[in-house]
Amino acid sequence: MSDVKITSVRAIATAPQGSNLIIVRIDTNQPGLYGYGCATYTQRFTPVLTVINDYMGKLLIGHDALNVNDAWEHMMNSSYWRNGPVLNNAISGCDMALWDIIGKAANMPVWQLWGGKVRQAVPVYRHTASTDYKELDEQIQNFLDQGYQYIRIQAGNYGGNHIYLNTPEGSPDPKDVSYFDPLKYMREVPDMFEHVRSVFGNDVELLHDVHERLTPVNAAFLAKSIEQYRPFFLEDALAPEQGYGFKQLREASTTPLAMGELFNNPMEWMPLVENRWIDFIRCHISQIGGVTPARKLAAYCAPFDVRTAWHGPGDVSPIGHMANVHLDLTTVNFGIQEWCGMEEDPLVQDMFPGCARIKDGFAWANDKPGWGMEVDEELARKHPPVIHEYDLWKFRTPDGTSVKG
Repeated sequence: MSDVKITSVRAIATAPQGSNLIIVRIDTNQPGLYGYGCATYTQRFTPVLTVINDYMGKLLIGHDALNVNDAWEHMMNSSYWRNGPVLNNAISGCDMALWDIIGKAANMPVWQLWGGKVRQAVPVYRHTASTDYKELDEQIQNFLDQGYQYIRIQAGNYGGNHIYLNTPEGSPDPKDVSYFDPLKYMREVPDMFEHVRSVFGNDVELLHDVHERLTPVNAAFLAKSIEQYRPFFLEDALAPEQGYGFKQLREASTTPLAMGELFNNPMEWMPLVENRWIDFIRCHISQIGGVTPARKLAAYCAPFDVRTAWHGPGDVSPIGHMANVHLDLTTVNFGIQEWCGMEEDPLVQDMFPGCARIKDGFAWANDKPGWGMEVDEELARKHPPVIHEYDLWKFRTPDGTSVKG
């Protein structure tokens, strides 16, 4: 048994850029030895806070802080009902915080604990979105000028920005929701790819996110339609509950497929990986329970030639982004890393000292012990989270039917 014992577990909630972020801090009986982890579930953050503050401390206080494997199993198994986003995110925050503690106790960065780097830095992709091609071109050129080689292109928001006035009487006002027409969307995306390739050529890698809004047959049509433009990958073409539809996509097209941002349960990804129906696994690390299961998932995917592309949007905290980078640095079957650029904000830098550094389109970790990061809790309290309605939750088809976010 280690003499490093957990003495407290608590959540820190903040929103420096509008998205609600949750950080877990675990303290130990060793002076100055503590760790941070990401438990961010932006859309339902208050239940995660409850699980962390009311349950995880009771489970972990007195536990060996250097035995993360046993702690993870204990957290997952003790609630009986498992593999849901609230519990998984709470577990993730504690899991990452314990790895931070282990790194600090060993005086090593986490990437060194995991056997060292297989690459010096991590190539990342950035987001562009506009229905105006001139504006889209300017966004793409801006990132290319900064050295980025991978760009995600969207025709407006996910599925476009369509306003339809010819909806049935009584439908939500178009000012209050975003109407999504899958048929128009499937026409627009190939046109967008053709335009971008004609302007920027073949040296830039292009990605696109469907955001799970298509049926299997429509997703197969879209994958086939953009195949000629050599996309790096087509992301989340189907919802998780339509997983077996990826067989149809794979048979229809050679467009590389990425999936996994909404996955919670191993049974959601196992058939897709084992049958080689996808090319990239891109789970939200806190959604599956942290870096401990993520490392196992990456190893599981490797023999099937499925590469990692972990979820990295603005609703992942800087601690979570750094954990992604450490995973990427040590994963042989790494593919690409999504990047939102929150570290460019001076407020984020001040609140989370030690953020990953971006240079020429690559993310760099530092050499400090653990994640190499701190949290200014006083500053975090000055930017509290808020419950608000996200536009992401308010998409409908032209007849007024609610559609997935």
